[in-house]
Amino acid sequence: MSALVLTGLLPQEICSELNITQKFRGNQIFKWIARGVTDFDQMTDLSLDLRENLKSKALLRSSEVSEVLKDSDGTIKLQIKLFDGNYVETVLLTDRENRKTACVSCQAGCAMKCAFCQTGTLGLARNLAASEIVEQFLYLESIAGSLDNIVFMGMGEPMQNLSAIRKAIEILCNKDGRALSSKRITLSTCGIVKGIYDLADNGPNIRLAVSLTTANEELRKELMPVCRAEENSLKELKKAIHYFAEKTGRRVTLEAALLHDKNTDAESIRNMINFARGENVNVNLIPWNPVKSLPFEEPSKKEVSFFVNSIEKAGINVTLRTRRGREIGGACGQLGRTKNSEKSEN
Repeated sequence: MSALVLTGLLPQEICSELNITQKFRGNQIFKWIARGVTDFDQMTDLSLDLRENLKSKALLRSSEVSEVLKDSDGTIKLQIKLFDGNYVETVLLTDRENRKTACVSCQAGCAMKCAFCQTGTLGLARNLAASEIVEQFLYLESIAGSLDNIVFMGMGEPMQNLSAIRKAIEILCNKDGRALSSKRITLSTCGIVKGIYDLADNGPNIRLAVSLTTANEELRKELMPVCRAEENSLKELKKAIHYFAEKTGRRVTLEAALLHDKNTDAESIRNMINFARGENVNVNLIPWNPVKSLPFEEPSKKEVSFFVNSIEKAGINVTLRTRRGREIGGACGQLGRTKNSEKSEN
């Protein structure tokens, strides 16, 4: 794309790229972008000449919302068309305390091929630019108002696009713009060990969630091909999680998608307990959300209850993910419609 997209730039970069000598103008433009304006004429404190110059040289958005879906539980899913014809999805989640969270995508598609995830069936089209990540957040705020949190748990593997995520976070956390707190940002990885060390050592200082699913090495290799590489084995993953928690002082969330008769038996629970014991972690259990094209079943209430109670009895912090967005294919593992004409499977 040849046009300059301003959503991916910091104030000083706006000045540099547009040859604006007055630094305060970059801050003005940056603040307007953070407020969600979609037209340069809305930037009323800029001169007409500057606004016309901006129109000729830059874009405020490179993507567009192609579909808005709303669930009866309050969840909103946006399908966003990128400039090159690829699509991504982003989801607004609202909890019982009415806190609003943006679940954003970092890639168009995903290369990780986790067996229980619809996005993994698409393959990877490409990484998103920082501007395309920021725009997802701005689109959600335009619909739902000010958001409280952002989680990189949408389409794609964040550790494969960490540079763009870092830039997007820098933009969203900038005090002259949206001023989001880094304490309110979570990145979820399928377990790319090198990326965990990179995030611990080089920041930003955000929360980390790891999609563990099972602490059985052979079953995890079956369900999550990423761990077939020795550097991403359970042994190496546990070392990285320990390092991250020690280096940052932040508790790591271990996410587990519960699959009926697959990873919910007593042995699976013992493996999970042994993996988590002694570490600064919280286990977040996620009853699998159905995808018709995938060969799995939802866990029974008995399976879920047994798992939760067993983890609690072992003295390990555990939470159960509230199911939201299933009517619109917006729940965990369900993202991945690639065309505007396709309908949700659920």
